[in-house]
Amino acid sequence: MSHAHPVLHTEHGSAPPVPRRRLMLALLCVAQFMLILDVTVVNVALPDMAADLHLGRESLTWVVTTYTLCFGGLMLLGGRLADVFGAHRTALAGLTVFTAASLVTGLATGAPMLMSGRALQGIGAALLSPAALSIVTTTFHGPERNKALGVWAALGGTGSAAGVLLGGALTDGPGWQWVFFVNVPVGVVALAVLPVLLPRRAPQPARLDLPGAVLVTAGTASLIYGLVRAGDVGWAGPTAVLPLLGALVLYAGFAAMERANRAPLMDVRMFTRRPVLAGAFLMLVATALLIGYFFLGSVYLQHLRGYSPLETGLVFLPVAVSTGIGAHLGSRLVGRIGSRTTAVAGLALAAAGTVPLAWLPADGSVYAGLLPGLVIATLGIGAVFVTATTTALALVVPEEAGLASGVVNTFHEVGGSIGVAVLSTVAASGIEHGTADGFTNAFTLSASVAAASALIALVLVPHTKPQTAGGPHVH
Repeated sequence: MSHAHPVLHTEHGSAPPVPRRRLMLALLCVAQFMLILDVTVVNVALPDMAADLHLGRESLTWVVTTYTLCFGGLMLLGGRLADVFGAHRTALAGLTVFTAASLVTGLATGAPMLMSGRALQGIGAALLSPAALSIVTTTFHGPERNKALGVWAALGGTGSAAGVLLGGALTDGPGWQWVFFVNVPVGVVALAVLPVLLPRRAPQPARLDLPGAVLVTAGTASLIYGLVRAGDVGWAGPTAVLPLLGALVLYAGFAAMERANRAPLMDVRMFTRRPVLAGAFLMLVATALLIGYFFLGSVYLQHLRGYSPLETGLVFLPVAVSTGIGAHLGSRLVGRIGSRTTAVAGLALAAAGTVPLAWLPADGSVYAGLLPGLVIATLGIGAVFVTATTTALALVVPEEAGLASGVVNTFHEVGGSIGVAVLSTVAASGIEHGTADGFTNAFTLSASVAAASALIALVLVPHTKPQTAGGPHVH
């Protein structure tokens, strides 16, 4: 094919040539890697940001959660926009917004500019991620699609863990600003090359559910704001209770609106299907724990133990490897022993690894105290991630796979926001006063949540043996 903009027909006609498809896949995977990286890459840079921009605990929490909030809250709308305007247009628009926002965030001179940049990064990610996945799933077919989705999943899955190490290296080297600046040249190169490579499909006429998007995003923002405020005013304080109640009202309004809407952003009836509900629950818990561990561990090592950003990143290297091994084992086990057994075992392992961290000391060896528990816990969480996606997509018809994947991936981003908000709230005294008490309380809560979730999974997760090869696994 010699056309600059090949036309892709999903049912008939020819796909772009193999080298072009592979280059396109590589660039889309690198872009997705950047999006996932940016969830955790800031964790190690937080103390340096706090010193330079005079940020308190609440602001530090929002540096992490503003991005995941906009990413998760708007991802369903991003998927719908890809259907309406075409996936190639939506992906390029998202990449443009994300790249420009990364530049703005790196140039931030105070909290307002930093938070605005992080919000714009999240909006760009919410446009790019579902559109890019849509392009991958429609451009590749048969065994080639399974391989392409495997590459996508592998890069996305390592992004969270790699973010901590890269964040440490950049913060210790050229400075925390480069945690964001590093996205700019990658984004510019991708924007220069992708327009020639992306297949163009005719948009599908559909109505946009903007009120639904506003309600679900506002509900999530209200929930996270209430959780963060609880760390400062207590759980009974009006500035914590009112936003939490407001979140319930907004979510109820969203559910009612979606049921009445002919073209809903999310078909809430999906949650009456046990596999989808189980997958969403597992993804929420697994992400809340994993991103929460990265946040707590980074602040503990730097605030309390005086580690440099690079040293902190290196401590997390075995944790990154353990998460990857857990995901690999989970993908094997889920087809052999079933979703329920894999999920329960993974969550039980996460609880067992976290229990010793409830007695984390303010001194002593980090490699004997903190690291073994985190490695064991994340081995279990890695397996839960794979189980969440495969369970949700196992019994869903192909026409609804995109919607089910969107639901699960929304819970991925929202789970990260909630995990950081809750655990930073519980650890508030340790973060503010430099004591181990707050951190041990937060790890005690984490162990309790993992153990309780294992019991819930025993009842909720169906005892199926899904095949992992065909389903999209975004993160």
